[in-house]
Amino acid sequence: MPESVNTVVRVCAWMALTIASFVGMAIAAREMANGLPVFEMLTFRSLIGLVILGVYILATDRRFRTARPSLQVSRNVVHFAGQYCWTLGVIALPLAEVFALEFTVPVWTALLAALLLGERLTRPRLVAIAGGFLGVLLVVRPGAAIIDPMTFVVLLAAVCFAGSVLMVKTLTRHESAATILFYMMVIQLPIGGLLAWPDWVAPARADLLPMLVFGVGGLTAHLGLTKSLALADAAFVLPIDYLRLPVIGLVGYFLYAESLDVWVLAGAALIIGANYYAIRAESRRRALLARLAGDASGSGQSR
Repeated sequence: MPESVNTVVRVCAWMALTIASFVGMAIAAREMANGLPVFEMLTFRSLIGLVILGVYILATDRRFRTARPSLQVSRNVVHFAGQYCWTLGVIALPLAEVFALEFTVPVWTALLAALLLGERLTRPRLVAIAGGFLGVLLVVRPGAAIIDPMTFVVLLAAVCFAGSVLMVKTLTRHESAATILFYMMVIQLPIGGLLAWPDWVAPARADLLPMLVFGVGGLTAHLGLTKSLALADAAFVLPIDYLRLPVIGLVGYFLYAESLDVWVLAGAALIIGANYYAIRAESRRRALLARLAGDASGSGQSR
């Protein structure tokens, strides 16, 4: 938990930037959808982010070197696929539904960590997985209506983001957050450019502002969340991030006349509640282990 009022204020400020960035990216994607292909949107997103980082590099004379180039490439291929699927979902589905399904990322992260890394599925993680699965069923309600295939595209985005999270966990042992962000732009720019080239469209003047929001938001969303997690425990930070759902629900309602579906909200509440329970339980467990380790160390020194 944060140690001071000043820390709380700073975390809230960074998370406000994060939420505004994600919401701004969703609106920008919607606004560009009639004029630009998705691959082109992602190309400009990386280009704008790289320009901003380039200015930072020139101003600070900082150099970004990676000790894990192959992992950087793998991570960004997976993350790019997730971004592509997420953007398709934002364009096609109600915004609240997209964000609700996106909150299953911790569920997929726990499952992938168990399958690929051999991590143990603790009781809190199993609760999060069960809650996430039931929440998804409430959101999509199979049998109650024809399921939009784009729903599965958004779930695939969540799986890709989960895989990216696991690779970032490995990268952070060797690289700074700024380095990871830099290589995200450097690697994803040519990927997007090559895929966008066959259907390239000259951006219209009306696309320029949404394009800028999309590009800047892709940078500041990661920056705000990273800074917040550096200042405070995830158990404090992530519940603030869940405010994205009511915010995007209101945006969809007022800007795009999307209804606030009670089933989507109920499913999201179940997903969020299960995730929060798991986060709190894991945080308490780590704190207890740290305290026991400290007690054991103190006892050993007293002898």
